[in-house]
Amino acid sequence: MSASASASRVRAILSSTWFRLTARSLVGVAVLVAVVAQVGSEPFLHGLASIDLPVIAIALALSAIATIAAAWRWSVIAGRLGVGVRLRDAVGHYYRSQFLNTVLPGGVVGDVQRAVTQGRDAGNVAQAARAVVIERTAGQVVQIALAVIVLAGFGLEFEGYLLPVLGIGLTVLALAVLTAAATSSRARRALRRELGELSAGLGSPGAFVRVVVASIIVVGCHVATLGVAVAAVGASVPPFRLAALALVILLAGSIPLNLGGWGPREGVAGWTFAVAGLGAATGVAASALFGVLAMIAVAPGLVLAVASAAHRTRRTPAPASAAVSEGVHERVGS
Repeated sequence: MSASASASRVRAILSSTWFRLTARSLVGVAVLVAVVAQVGSEPFLHGLASIDLPVIAIALALSAIATIAAAWRWSVIAGRLGVGVRLRDAVGHYYRSQFLNTVLPGGVVGDVQRAVTQGRDAGNVAQAARAVVIERTAGQVVQIALAVIVLAGFGLEFEGYLLPVLGIGLTVLALAVLTAAATSSRARRALRRELGELSAGLGSPGAFVRVVVASIIVVGCHVATLGVAVAAVGASVPPFRLAALALVILLAGSIPLNLGGWGPREGVAGWTFAVAGLGAATGVAASALFGVLAMIAVAPGLVLAVASAAHRTRRTPAPASAAVSEGVHERVGS
């Protein structure tokens, strides 16, 4: 095999979906190993031992509220982009999506499946993928904004770490976009197209307000669930102080380098609780319990996934091409 052929094969492997998913999962595993090496396995066992029926019931209720709010956010954006989905159907799709994101590597497989399913139903997979990307991005932006606001008032010791990181990240992203736009007419056309779709999805004041309100509800439910986990492992933290810690941990959990959500979340949880003087072991225990509760809370998605698979076996599907599926994955996973 020639050197050029070998190089092409290596590039193909490095750019493949399975390689990126595997790499993300391995990073998550590596972080978990590092956390265990630092604090031992006891915090994880303590978190698991803190599960009881009332805790599970509260987590299920909070997850249901968050899922309905997220589905509402998605339905608003999808409707404006011409690939509307009824709220009842959106809730079902979203539960299934969360379950797949939790149990499969990469954390985006459920979103890809959600985009493809809705795209086939609406007759436009590409537009459905845009709706999912805008929906997820809007949620992340609101979460970051809430984190900055809360940290400014109740998490001053984290500002010296997190605000520079956020600033550097946003600067790098902006420079990358500007560089691409300055050097490529194709990139400029793509950027104008995506900005146009973003404006279409969030352009009206009513849609913008609904998306922001839905995102605040989602984040609030996740913060409350982490608060339940903190209380269950025996820690007592004032509410606003807890919100600051939880928002930092949730930001770490959204980093796409994890194994079903596990990895950076536990590492940052240990760090934040240590910085706050509450002990790294307490943070890891609470994060571990939160991770288990999150898996239990999306269990309805398993029922929906099984029902969907059974339905597909009873009809002949019209599968999207491999190229389209790959393109959707790239769009949602970005």
